[in-house]
Amino acid sequence: MYKEEDSVLPMVERVHQGLSGYAGPWELICVDDGSPDRTLQRLREVQTRFGGHVHIVELQRNFGQTAAMQAGIDAARGELIATLDGDLQNDPADIPRMVDELLERDLDLLQGWRKQRQDAAVRRKLPSRIANKLIAKVTGVHLHDYGCSLKVYRADIIKQISLFGEMHRFIPVWVAGVTSPHRIGETVVHHQARQYGESKYGISRTFRVIIDLISVFFFMRFRARPGHFFGSIGLASGALGSLLLVWLAFVKFILGEDIGQRPLLIVAVLLVLMALQFLTTGVIAEMLSRVLFQGREHRNFVVRRGQQVAPGAQWQQPDTGVSGAEPAVADN
Repeated sequence: MYKEEDSVLPMVERVHQGLSGYAGPWELICVDDGSPDRTLQRLREVQTRFGGHVHIVELQRNFGQTAAMQAGIDAARGELIATLDGDLQNDPADIPRMVDELLERDLDLLQGWRKQRQDAAVRRKLPSRIANKLIAKVTGVHLHDYGCSLKVYRADIIKQISLFGEMHRFIPVWVAGVTSPHRIGETVVHHQARQYGESKYGISRTFRVIIDLISVFFFMRFRARPGHFFGSIGLASGALGSLLLVWLAFVKFILGEDIGQRPLLIVAVLLVLMALQFLTTGVIAEMLSRVLFQGREHRNFVVRRGQQVAPGAQWQQPDTGVSGAEPAVADN
């Protein structure tokens, strides 16, 4: 929550109303993202009113929505985690249904879809639609509404991901990096018009999405092999520059024409130099990635919880061909 002092009490009340029939234990974690108004004071008041299951995470300053979501996810203790905005536009009553649907469909992430979105058409809907189409086109993870904060995750999946920058809108994409995309689903959720405060996003968000998409594309495709990304560009520019230089050499020595004043000569030399820079950058990036993945805590794959080989698992013993012979025991 950031500058949402008027939304605090009705939001917490709606959460309790929406989860009143939920069969399992739950907690509510409210993250104050360095609000300069009375948001934090209101949160403390509702914590006293509703009880100890309402927890407050106070950030020292305004770090942004992505950092606030990461702080809440880090503090969460449940096996399932649901996230939603604190501006009353998401309906907490959708959470129990989403939990049941996630378990029934055996998903790792269930993304909310604001099919009937109650926002300004030009200022909010248009940028969101453009961003959604761009993300789907570049990443290959096809959802209708990446920006909806109402999501339900399996904790062991979302806690494997570190959110940074303004990457909260790409959470389904990051999740697809640690689990199969077919374990990511979406469901239609309710959406309400903002009642208090003002939106923190506008049409300028579309341009930030384009910049972020470049980083997402790189990490999705080339995180473990960055040399292929930089090397491909380097080889392409080097090949083009070399062909231009060969042509200019033909013009100079065979046709006898002057090439010193031709802009094409400068372009060819720059392409070759650019190729050398990209190729050396690729080598350095490969060295850095090897250092990263050689650490015990870093791997370029993730094994689903419960699917690891148990320490006491049996070994398949060799067939001795002798009836009644004692099986050989592997000596570790």
